[in-house]
Amino acid sequence: MNTPFNDWDDAPLSLAPETSRAAVAADTTAETPPARQEAAALAPVKAADKRVVNGRGDINQLAPFKYSWAWEFFLKANRNHWTPTEINMAQDVQDYHHKLTLPERHMFENVLAYLTTSDILAMRNIGLAVMEKMTAPELQIYQARQVFEESLHTWTYQHCIETLNLDQQDIYNRYRVVPAIHGKIALANRRLEKILVSDLDLTDREILHEFVLSYLFFAGIFEGCWFYNGFSPIFALQRRGLMKGTAEQFQYIMRDEVLHCAFGLRVIRELMREENLQLDPRAVAELWLEADAAEEAYARYILREAILGYSADLHMGQFRFVANRRARQMGLPEPFPGATATLPWLDEQANLRKEKNFFETRVTEYQTGGSLAWE
Repeated sequence: MNTPFNDWDDAPLSLAPETSRAAVAADTTAETPPARQEAAALAPVKAADKRVVNGRGDINQLAPFKYSWAWEFFLKANRNHWTPTEINMAQDVQDYHHKLTLPERHMFENVLAYLTTSDILAMRNIGLAVMEKMTAPELQIYQARQVFEESLHTWTYQHCIETLNLDQQDIYNRYRVVPAIHGKIALANRRLEKILVSDLDLTDREILHEFVLSYLFFAGIFEGCWFYNGFSPIFALQRRGLMKGTAEQFQYIMRDEVLHCAFGLRVIRELMREENLQLDPRAVAELWLEADAAEEAYARYILREAILGYSADLHMGQFRFVANRRARQMGLPEPFPGATATLPWLDEQANLRKEKNFFETRVTEYQTGGSLAWE
């Protein structure tokens, strides 16, 4: 089994080039006689023929593995399984209606409003823009699980909305009428829809660069920073004994998102190595600056009044700290040099390992997801 991968491990994989794309192309350009074509069709699959994209292996044959780590991700993901109806939300109803202050309700509702749209966007991006471009089945099979998990997350938010008797039309439409929420979704759509087509020619270096840049935005920023940091306002309530059921739901989701991010960053590193690809540093810097501006507008809106133990400044400090870590994990320069952790307790929400109930709100023992080894 692979050594457990630490989500906070900053060391990227080596980006040393392999055989050039030109050499691969030259090997396949000669016309092949029908007899040799038939023999090739009957030949066994070789792991070396697999690539992240533009591979020559059989997409329908799982093994032999080239990316055995991707299979490990799939197995880990299946150990973190739950449904939202398993978690007791009774106390949350009392907390929301009788204990939360108006600024806390404002924050809570708008976090939900952002997340409900974001996970559907994530589901569509993986299913329609990324998964089909992968040419190794062990990569696709984890991403198929990821698509399921994003739909499970959407169910979880809907369950919270229904349990608390919130106005669904109001919550779901906030991303369309609140500029600070809309700004994040609009930026994500602009960055991700460029690759939301099925006929991208990833042998074209410019198109390949655009694909990797979009995938970097999705895995490193959208999931690795916006999602990772996005649950922290709710965890801040939980730390004060409020909305513990919702916080437990989000802790399960966060465990999924940690794996999603780690998998995506690993794919990006492998792809860059295989294709001997270097990203334009100006294009990468622009990604971070856009993401930071959108996150700041969002933080200033949901926390226009600071709540006890949490503020927009703390939120943004942690965002920039996590952004630096994600960049290092991809072997890229830090976008926000000198940023420090303003929420040192946040990583505990992903790395917590217990053999008893989370926050004593669940009636069954939670051992499977709690024993996950994080990349």
